[in-house]
Amino acid sequence: MVSKATNRRNFLRTAGATAATFTILKAGSARTYAANETLNIASIGAGGQAAGDIQAVASQNIVALCDVDQDRAAGMFNRFPKARQFKDYRVMLQEMESQIDAVIVGTPDHHHFHASMAAIRLGKHVYCEKPLTHSVWEAREVTLAARKAGVATQMGNQAQATEQTRIVQEFVMDNAIGQIREAHIWTDRPSRGLFEEYWPQGVSRPADTPEVPGTLSWDLWLGPAPERPYHSAYLPAKWRGWWDFGTGALGDIACHYFDPVFRALKLGAPTSVEASSTRVNTESYPVGSMITFQFPARGNMVPVRLVWYDGGLRPPRPVAIKDGDVMGTNGLLLIGEDDAVLMSDWNNWRMYPDERAKQYGTPPVKLPRSAGHHQEWIDACKGGPAAGSNFDWAGPMTETILLGNVALRSQLREDLTQTKLEWDAAKLGFTNHDAANQFLRREYRKGWGV
Repeated sequence: MVSKATNRRNFLRTAGATAATFTILKAGSARTYAANETLNIASIGAGGQAAGDIQAVASQNIVALCDVDQDRAAGMFNRFPKARQFKDYRVMLQEMESQIDAVIVGTPDHHHFHASMAAIRLGKHVYCEKPLTHSVWEAREVTLAARKAGVATQMGNQAQATEQTRIVQEFVMDNAIGQIREAHIWTDRPSRGLFEEYWPQGVSRPADTPEVPGTLSWDLWLGPAPERPYHSAYLPAKWRGWWDFGTGALGDIACHYFDPVFRALKLGAPTSVEASSTRVNTESYPVGSMITFQFPARGNMVPVRLVWYDGGLRPPRPVAIKDGDVMGTNGLLLIGEDDAVLMSDWNNWRMYPDERAKQYGTPPVKLPRSAGHHQEWIDACKGGPAAGSNFDWAGPMTETILLGNVALRSQLREDLTQTKLEWDAAKLGFTNHDAANQFLRREYRKGWGV
């Protein structure tokens, strides 16, 4: 008779090979549930944003919690004492496969793909925090896998469920400012003022090697990322600024801010992407950047130029917005005909100039409202309509967003500096600079390959 310990060792030893093909073992077999049934939910990640996701679905049955940092997970471990506790999500999914209906993925970005795919392979419904994946190639793969498996999915860009996302769509549907040819989106991240920052960027790898805290499983935290010594410069939260672990300011905020613009303007894949930034290095994202995406015409909608700014950079002030009106450190701007614009600080969409806004009023209500971002996913798991940011929506949008990081990283090559990269979404590749294609996916550490 084979012991449980031996089974676990065998599983961990072969996990990389099994994951290598990411075969959908139970394609289309994900079960849906009646509205009055309770889902058995496991969470990969129990601290930080994952804790908020767990609490948002606490109406269901939380059966398992997995986290490599016992201190950071303590709050959720204590709140749900009946949930089994794990450090390795591969072990959790193996040992509790028959007891889990749905999985939350609330890890750092570099684990999103592997954790989501591991759950999808078992036919489990998946809620994954944003951005959906760490690389463009991963976004395409996880989208196809979820579709084939027939699982209910949702990406954690909670703002897609808000009233404001619907209002901007209704403005555009009503042709309130005419054809829109430009969109601008900006954020203060990674900075948040003159002397503070959410996390460091534009920095080099630390040289010292402090001892790993006793409550942290560093090897599991690294997961598929390249081997490196532990340092507090990477966690918690600071991982966002490092190429190997996070996706920078763009990955942190764009999935929220691009979403209403993509919906309102019916955007899909861009035709090109181009980046400029402060100094780029091989370890961490630049302090500030500006990324330009070009989108083709869609039906009766004209081509659109969308520009992203981070690190406190902002777009030029439109003529319609008076000098006294604050554009804010975070915002979205759509530029229409006759100098009319729609702008949002995320809390409210407004039309400019003021005289035109007073004459127009508010757009007619045309779209259904959301039951709530997490509730959408729960309802989808129980046979309801697909959630608003299901992977068929979130996957392609994530691909586009992460192309911006490819353009940033391509600046490290002298032959690609300041070069517009022409994109072919169908072939998942750049057509004018093959060298940039190397940044569409990443290599994985031994045991985590695909």
